[in-house]
Amino acid sequence: MSPPPPIAIREQYREQRFSKVWTQELNDVFADVAPYYDRGNLIASLGLWNKFLDSFMAIVDVHPGERTLDVCGGTNAIGIALLKREPTLKVHAMDRSAAMQEVGRQRAEALGLHIDSTIGDVHKLPFPDNHFDAVTLQYASRHLRVKEVFAEIHRVLKPGGRFFHSDMLRPANPIVKALYYTYLRFSLSFTALLCKSGSAAQNCKTYFIEALDNFYSVEEMSSLLRELKFCDVSAKTIMVGMIGFHRAVKPQAD
Repeated sequence: MSPPPPIAIREQYREQRFSKVWTQELNDVFADVAPYYDRGNLIASLGLWNKFLDSFMAIVDVHPGERTLDVCGGTNAIGIALLKREPTLKVHAMDRSAAMQEVGRQRAEALGLHIDSTIGDVHKLPFPDNHFDAVTLQYASRHLRVKEVFAEIHRVLKPGGRFFHSDMLRPANPIVKALYYTYLRFSLSFTALLCKSGSAAQNCKTYFIEALDNFYSVEEMSSLLRELKFCDVSAKTIMVGMIGFHRAVKPQAD
């Protein structure tokens, strides 16, 4: 695959290339995969999915009574992990997919946990300025207009609030990238076959690779967060740079 466009025009390029998938196809994809989303990720990651979650949660610091928001909350893996750690948190999740959030609601209720849910477009968060102590976002940025969502997260965070981000990122090493994409092509096809994916998910297999190939490396993601006026940006990678975690803070005063 050809190198991604320069970071200065990356967002414009991504929207031009993937807008049709984002606006017309992804809702059907997530409705398709919702019933087996967690099981499918466990298969595709060779059983490491929960370890990836544990690694991400290790950088997430929360305090009793805080108000948190999980953007693109999906099946509520983050919200459940937060409440297991600190039951006094007020946890809110937002996602475009009602099907994914319904699975997440069932998962939380089975554990006796409550997570407030909003279904809608995360590019326009329906919350006041300076509202949340912490915001999380996991495995969804590749499908978003990143700058718009991150700017909204910055807006709804309280001064001093923390933003925690996790996603599959574009490896900087070309050999790692080639091996990574080869494995992803295989795992997407194998998981789709094993989980009996519908046509919506089957038709997006190529998109998932292309979206990743035109996404950000860990260093580029750090630069983007600083550009959007986050401070104290730190990053960690696992799986030879294939998955990246970021922690960033909204300054006390812009």
